[in-house]
Amino acid sequence: MYLPYLRGRQYELLALRELAENDLIGNKVTPIIEPIKPSSTLIKTITQFVDKNKDIALVLNPKVGNFNKELEIVKNDKFRDQLISAFEKPNVIISHILNSNSVNEINMLVEQGHKKNEILMINKEKDCLNFYLQVFQEEYPRYNLIPEESSFRRKIRHNKVLIADRFEKQSRNADYLSLDDESFSEDHIFYKEDGFIGFSDYSIVGEGYFESGFAPYAVAIHIVFFDENKCLRVKHFVSNSNEDYNDPAGKFYEALKKLALWQEKEHINTFGLREFMKHYHNGTYPGLGTVKKLSIMHHIELVSKYLDGVE
Repeated sequence: MYLPYLRGRQYELLALRELAENDLIGNKVTPIIEPIKPSSTLIKTITQFVDKNKDIALVLNPKVGNFNKELEIVKNDKFRDQLISAFEKPNVIISHILNSNSVNEINMLVEQGHKKNEILMINKEKDCLNFYLQVFQEEYPRYNLIPEESSFRRKIRHNKVLIADRFEKQSRNADYLSLDDESFSEDHIFYKEDGFIGFSDYSIVGEGYFESGFAPYAVAIHIVFFDENKCLRVKHFVSNSNEDYNDPAGKFYEALKKLALWQEKEHINTFGLREFMKHYHNGTYPGLGTVKKLSIMHHIELVSKYLDGVE
C-alpha cells in the first residue's frame, strides 16, 4: 500500500484529481491530503475520488497553512457546507496528526461518530507517543504513519506505515545540475519485510512547506524512475541559462529538451511523461505549477503500476 502525502496546494490537488479522473491510480494507492486552505479544487478532488470509489485521506488538524482559520471565516454558507459535507463522504479516511491535545481531539471525533479503527494517524512527534498509547489501548487506527525510528516502532505496533521524506531537496534549482540523478527510495521493495503494511513519502515536493513561492533562476524537472533492480531513482533535468529569473518559458524548454532526449531512450509510459512530451513537441509552456503537477502524476502512476504488477 502506497500513501503519498501531499499538502493541498493547487497543483497537488489537480494532480490527484486528474489521476482519479483518468483512472491512473489503483486501489493500492491512497493519497493523503493535509489541506492548506478551503477551495473548490479541494472539493472537486474529493468528489472525484468518491465518484470513482477510491479512498482518499484528509487531515482534519493540519499543521501547515491556515485551513481551519479560513474555514471559520468563510462567508459563503453553501461553499462551507459543501466542504464539510465532502469530508463526511464515503471513501474519505479521516486523518489526525498526533499532538499534545490528541486525547481530547480524538475523543471529539468519536463523539461525532467516527470509529477509532477507521482513523489514519500521523505520528511524528516523539514526545506525544504517550498520548497515542492513552487513546489507542484496545482499538487501533486503520493506518499508523510513523518515521523509521526505534521509539515509534516499539510503542506503535499495529498497522504501521513507514513515512519518510525521500527527496533530497537542494537550496537552489541550479544545484541539481551537478547531481543528474540520485537514489530516491527502496521502500516499495522492503516495506513488508520491515514490518510495515504500507509506505508513504512526499513525492518530488519534499516535506518542507513554504507559504509563498518565488521566481526561480533555474527551472528543474524531477522525474522518478526504476533502475535495473526496481529501486527508485530521481533524475533532474535543469535549465542552463540561470543567471536571472527572466524567461521562465525558455528555461523550461531547456530542461524539457533534456527530458525529451532521455525519454527517447527510456520509453517510460505514464500520463505525466506523455504530457511533458506534448509540451516539447508543441513548444508550449504550461507554467511551473503544471510542471510539478505532471511530475507528481508521473510518480504516483509509476508506483501504482508497480504495486499492481503492470510493466
